[in-house]
Amino acid sequence: MIHRIPAIIALAAIVFLGTGCAVNRATATLTPGTDLTQVRSIYIEKEKGDDRAIDLILKRNLEKRGYTVTTGDAPRPDKPVDALLSYVDRWMWDITMYMLELTVTLRDPANSFPMAVGNSFHTSLTRKSPEEMTDEVLGNMLSPVKVSAASTR
Repeated sequence: MIHRIPAIIALAAIVFLGTGCAVNRATATLTPGTDLTQVRSIYIEKEKGDDRAIDLILKRNLEKRGYTVTTGDAPRPDKPVDALLSYVDRWMWDITMYMLELTVTLRDPANSFPMAVGNSFHTSLTRKSPEEMTDEVLGNMLSPVKVSAASTR
């Protein structure tokens, strides 16, 4: 029994040190009854204090998916849209700055009720670029949705 104690301690140290710093999580939740296939145009409200242009990264990604996207500082757009998008990005320092977490909420413009929420969380060892995290969040939120320019309401 005494001979097994060093092996048990070594195994516990490997498990503890190998899993402690690497966390990644990607989730998406769609509100029951929401039909995202009807969404064609989206307004992105730029987060106050966003000096990393996350709104523009989101805009480019959504445009690649076929959506018509506008951005601005105001909480509401000047023209009618099918959905409002807000986001919160969290950054961390570990030798360099990296995006720790991105949360995106797609809301109904009529009442601001959340239609879908996506989140991506990556610690330093599993870090991704802002573009990769944006793609991960939007991909998970919109994966079943196919948008085409020819589709009608």
